[in-house]
Amino acid sequence: MIENFNRFVLANIGALLDGLWVTTYVCFWAFLLAVVLGLIACLIRMRLPYVRVVAIAYIEFCRATPILVQLLWVNYVWPEVFGFPQTVTGAGIIALALQSSGYLAETFRAGFEGLPKGQREAALAVGMSRWRIVSRIEAPQVALVVAPLVINQLAVVVKSSTLVSIIAISDLMYQGLKIVNQWYEPIEVLTTIALAYFVFLFAISRIANYAYVHFQTKFGIASSQ
Repeated sequence: MIENFNRFVLANIGALLDGLWVTTYVCFWAFLLAVVLGLIACLIRMRLPYVRVVAIAYIEFCRATPILVQLLWVNYVWPEVFGFPQTVTGAGIIALALQSSGYLAETFRAGFEGLPKGQREAALAVGMSRWRIVSRIEAPQVALVVAPLVINQLAVVVKSSTLVSIIAISDLMYQGLKIVNQWYEPIEVLTTIALAYFVFLFAISRIANYAYVHFQTKFGIASSQ
């Protein structure tokens, strides 16, 4: 077992670390894009009645379509129809972002709808613009309320990213499967990959929990509950 670990894992540690970096890169940008798209879709659905049906259709499509289908669709169809993305990495980022943005849009909507309506009415009464109301009053409160669900969606993005190897993105799973297919010794390699994802997600969870508690304390949310 140790000999195989040294031969198949340690001997290829450089490739595995490169794959881990690609996984981190794809997940970071996919999640960031998902937050932006989800917030835009949420605000359109809530505040722009004339195009609300478009936002609803977008949200339901993103939530109802399997991530594997989205990956293949974005990678093979979008370049022919829209002219982008030009790389498989870009396709992976967009596909992961699309699915998560649908769930995040509903998460954000629940957060906004949970706010007391009197706050918005009072802000409008004193002459605040709609954008300032969202950015100064509503968004900070919603961010604290929905933070646990948003972090959970980040974990979903990381887990779903294991599928991007299907479109030849050289992430951690792709590098691991490449080693397995070369030597046909899956135990040590796949176990290492499983542990790497566990540590990655555990670290994200701990950091996010620390930040959440810190901001709760800073804004006095914890003491009011």
